[in-house]
Amino acid sequence: MTAASIESAEGAGLPGAPIGLIGNHPSIVRLRELIGRVAATDSTVLIGGESGVGKEVVARAIHAGSPRASKPFVPVNCAAIPHEMLESEMFGHERGAFTGAVAPRQGLFGAAHGGTIFLDEVGEMPLALQAKLLRVLEDREVRPLGANRGVRVDVRVTAASNRDLARAVREKTFREDLFYRLQVVPITVPSLRERRSDIPMLVEYFLERLRTRQGRRNWSVTEEAMASLWAYDWPGNVRELENLLERLTVLSDRDEIDVEQLPEVIRAGIHPAGDSRPSVALDERGVDLSAVIRNLEGRYINEALKRTGGNKQAAARLLGLKRTTFSAKLRRCGVIAMDGRA
Repeated sequence: MTAASIESAEGAGLPGAPIGLIGNHPSIVRLRELIGRVAATDSTVLIGGESGVGKEVVARAIHAGSPRASKPFVPVNCAAIPHEMLESEMFGHERGAFTGAVAPRQGLFGAAHGGTIFLDEVGEMPLALQAKLLRVLEDREVRPLGANRGVRVDVRVTAASNRDLARAVREKTFREDLFYRLQVVPITVPSLRERRSDIPMLVEYFLERLRTRQGRRNWSVTEEAMASLWAYDWPGNVRELENLLERLTVLSDRDEIDVEQLPEVIRAGIHPAGDSRPSVALDERGVDLSAVIRNLEGRYINEALKRTGGNKQAAARLLGLKRTTFSAKLRRCGVIAMDGRA
């Protein structure tokens, strides 16, 4: 990728958070536009999406584009902190509040004063603490453990979860009132398989970063290998793609990454065990039939492109379509053909 195209790739994102927001697919363009509108407000935002799509990248982009940008951005992984410590970590404590509390502690909400706190994996928060978080959101006041009075905080709250929180509400594992209080502005980050046309741009972006970081070789990806990358469903999303490319460049003895160097699961075009993609089974919530059909068409188009080495005319024949019809479906499904004119 040339320097100009790297600049173009970074231009397809937001300053300070380019990776998860790089791309020209309509879904990522709409996401960037929504981030720009939301950032100017002080509304609470709930970010949804699968693991690895870049939910924290979105939260950081919102903060970077807001009037609070010069103040702290404090991320909290609610799943990584033991439940018995989470309240103290978030709200702080007074000296002597519990065994081992030898000095007062401010807490992460206090550390984020004037800025933004990002509650990642908020669905893992225990119910008792959810009630206290709701009180903080409503009163803008935290009460450290062992304190007699609350402390005012000026903090914007963004939260994220890869769980279906609406379902968690129905299952009584997440408070309904907190769900609606967090979801003032809901944002869903698209999965990588929903915007496959951005894969070449992301591949080249990551390879350029690796070239700069390692300062050794000018890696590239063959057309056949790129077709396999397109056909794969990426359950780990952008994070999985980045990690794969780093592994390939570390282990490769050649400058060119070819299809035989890819993991078998990608070469075979099959889904790994434990694939947690949502089902399209019809339930009481209904289903977007147009999206399901578009996704199915995209899968067949990707498979045809993979089998024909990216040749659009041959892929169209394989699917029994006219070339013009095939090209229209390429654009609609967000797939870019891999011939020399792509």
